[in-house]
Amino acid sequence: MSSKKKIGSAGRYGSRYGKKVRQLVSDIERTQKQRHICPKCDMPYVDRVVAGIWKCKKCGAKFAGGAWTTVTRGL
Repeated sequence: MSSKKKIGSAGRYGSRYGKKVRQLVSDIERTQKQRHICPKCDMPYVDRVVAGIWKCKKCGAKFAGGAWTTVTRGL
């Protein structure tokens, strides 16, 4: 079985860096690339521009958030 099928997007690293690190990368990328809801228009059209900056394709709202998700958890 291909390592890409097992690990997802982190399969590009092959057998390097260890299973745990590749699994963390895969989880982070899965969260980052999923559909996010715009806080202004409540539509799922938000994309990440750069780390911490998000933009809605529908209404054009640009806002700050977390590096991988639009909102961050409190401590």
